Amino acid sequence: MTHTATKPGPEAMEISTSLNTTMMRRILASSFLGSMIEFYDFILFATAASIVFSQVFFTGIDSGLGLFLSFTILAVGYVARPLGGVVFGHFGDRLGRKGVLVTSMMLMGATTVAIGLLPPTAMIGIAAPILLTVFRVIQGLAVGGEWGGAMLIALEHAPAQRRGFAASFANMGGPAGAILATVVMSVFTMLPDDQFISWGWRVPFLLSAVLVLIGLVVRLKVHESPLFAKLEDKAEERKIPLMEVITKYPKNLTLGILAGMSSYTVQGLMTVWGISYVINQGLDQTHTLWVKALGAASTVVLVWFASRLSDRVGRRPVMIVGMLIGAAAAFPVMQLLDLGNLWAFLLALILTQGFVQGTIFGPFGAFCAELFPTRIRYTGSSLVYQASSTLGAGFTPMIASGLVAFAGGSLWLIGVVWVVVYLVAVLATLAVKEGRDADLESDML
Repeated sequence: MTHTATKPGPEAMEISTSLNTTMMRRILASSFLGSMIEFYDFILFATAASIVFSQVFFTGIDSGLGLFLSFTILAVGYVARPLGGVVFGHFGDRLGRKGVLVTSMMLMGATTVAIGLLPPTAMIGIAAPILLTVFRVIQGLAVGGEWGGAMLIALEHAPAQRRGFAASFANMGGPAGAILATVVMSVFTMLPDDQFISWGWRVPFLLSAVLVLIGLVVRLKVHESPLFAKLEDKAEERKIPLMEVITKYPKNLTLGILAGMSSYTVQGLMTVWGISYVINQGLDQTHTLWVKALGAASTVVLVWFASRLSDRVGRRPVMIVGMLIGAAAAFPVMQLLDLGNLWAFLLALILTQGFVQGTIFGPFGAFCAELFPTRIRYTGSSLVYQASSTLGAGFTPMIASGLVAFAGGSLWLIGVVWVVVYLVAVLATLAVKEGRDADLESDML
């Protein structure tokens, strides 16, 4: 990976005094679009793993085993995300935010298009699922590196009193990408089954090339972070970012992950396990995907409001409110899922994805960034975000399925674990120093 960032001009060396400038609007658009495109690709794979891959890449075996293997490859991508955060974070802290962001976007786009062109097992044999696994690992690495840079390029340009809102554009891009992926795939599920399995599912993957081109046009016009630019001349004084995060900031790293897991636990439960649960109860597959898209839309709305509020009252108070709502909603949401009704499921998604996840997720970008100094901020914030995602969303569906089986089909045990996760998150958040008023320039080294 080369240092592709150009030396910014004098106007880019200072933190902006407003979000309403041409450059800041371009930066916020880059942050949003980059995150949206990465998560479009990442979630598209998740959707296809649920309804397509077992019929294309795991033919000739039991359908249940094929679905299990599809979900296994899906999980591999989540496991790769923290590694991507470490690798891209290292270069982002050493060489600059911009060059890493361009690389991660191109890598994700090329891989997603390759999945869309991947021949089925019937044509190339076992090489098909092997290549699918390799592509999923690359996707995980790319999305692991994207969020930290997309969030920081906005936060480190923004005025101090608007950092939370600026950082949230990367967080809004994630659910926006999920909406787009869900809607596009839903449209192609309307094809006759044989056409959808033969070629229809591939089109959404190929469309990623168009999105990446649009994103690159915007991203290449963005200047390097002014905080990093001021730090760049002192690169020889800095150590390996990962080692410094682990040895000097283990408390912030651990508490940040525990806090972030609350948001991702509800995401894993409701948008992966919950989708499977209600479809097995008889809900229509296409209708359920549309409802899932509405739930993701509610996340974007709440992220917008929660991030702005966090600039006024602080990150911790806003996040804790979301966590307490999550704990209180656990058992009512389980009851809504048991109704087996589409409207009840929509209500459950808006409550969890919107009010719970959105309220926590809104300030979470700034919360992560303010845990670490500039010299290791990309690595540290990426590790917090990606590890909480992997531990929360990556393993929750499997854990939930096991809890349901252990409880004889009842959902009460999921509710208990859900409440515990949120109470632990509240304690972790309370143990972290509020970062809203932190001076990010004074802690550069």
